[in-house]
Amino acid sequence: MPQPWNPRLIVVAGAGLALVLVAVLAMAGWHWWQERERTDLERAVAYAPSATERFSWTDWAAVRRELGADLDARSPAEDVESFLADGYDAGLTSGSAMVDSATVLQNALGFSPADVAWELLAQSSTGSVLLVGLPDDLDTDELAAGFESLGYERPDDEDGVWNGGEQLVARLAEQNGADLSPQFQYLAVDPDRHVLLASDSGPYLRDAVAGLDDDHVDQGVADVAHAVGEPLSAAVYTGDRACTSLAMAQADDSDQSTADQLIAAAGGVDPLTGFAMAAEPGGTVRVALAFEDDDRAHRNADSRAELAAGPAPGQGGDFSERFDLGPVTADGRVVTMELKPVDDSPVLSDLSTGPVLFATC
Repeated sequence: MPQPWNPRLIVVAGAGLALVLVAVLAMAGWHWWQERERTDLERAVAYAPSATERFSWTDWAAVRRELGADLDARSPAEDVESFLADGYDAGLTSGSAMVDSATVLQNALGFSPADVAWELLAQSSTGSVLLVGLPDDLDTDELAAGFESLGYERPDDEDGVWNGGEQLVARLAEQNGADLSPQFQYLAVDPDRHVLLASDSGPYLRDAVAGLDDDHVDQGVADVAHAVGEPLSAAVYTGDRACTSLAMAQADDSDQSTADQLIAAAGGVDPLTGFAMAAEPGGTVRVALAFEDDDRAHRNADSRAELAAGPAPGQGGDFSERFDLGPVTADGRVVTMELKPVDDSPVLSDLSTGPVLFATC
């Protein structure tokens, strides 16, 4: 026998549905606000595979402004190469995966440092993926059609992986009389984010595309990426990668012994959870060091400042020969240092690889 209609149950169910809808809208609003508040660097880091250990950032739009370069997709490759030479001299392009391939990218693939917004090379122990912020006015359908005409195999899905391979990259390089990195063997385009991805491994790139929505950013990396703001270029490491790539263990025994004495005299250091070194407009370099908690950060502000102002075992000479040390401050879990290069010293390219005493763990 049918149950009698109960308006009270309908009201309760409707109220429950309304609460669920409000929660969903609130969550969507939170994600929209969070995305809006992020810098391009923070968004790009969030797109990278969760296993990424090193992030190499170049804000190409900002670099073009900094150097007064008036370029676009139709600019001659010679003009692009001249711009890149200026960028190298200014110490702004050392982390880029596009520089050595710029001529082929400009002439054939439809994007290059002449017109893209930014670039992030995300590297892990198992692979790498290049993420590129495409120009706002670039039609991704036209870009994809260009890939197909070059010989890349079109994927079944719009955001799938375009298969190229070693032979195609070699042929494109030969046709254009210039180098093309193996990084561009496999390509993918995300039309919604207006982002291109490239890798020398098809399986690694497919995993990277599938994980674009994961947003599982290492906390230390998130801390330092936020702390350096909107740099022209930057090198960002997880804590573990910083402790191996920048560690004094890479130095010879004599330098390691000197470093141990300097660290002890400075009051000791704690392990990093994240590291970033970033070139800012005007030439200043900002360093961000993340720690487990506020106490460790405040304790390390003094010791790291002393180390950054003294001898540079492993690098040679003193840090003062490379930069003038500006303010060193602790804010929450993060210590930031302001470095002002001396005589156009290439501080970012020089000190974003180890061994670096003030970044040691």
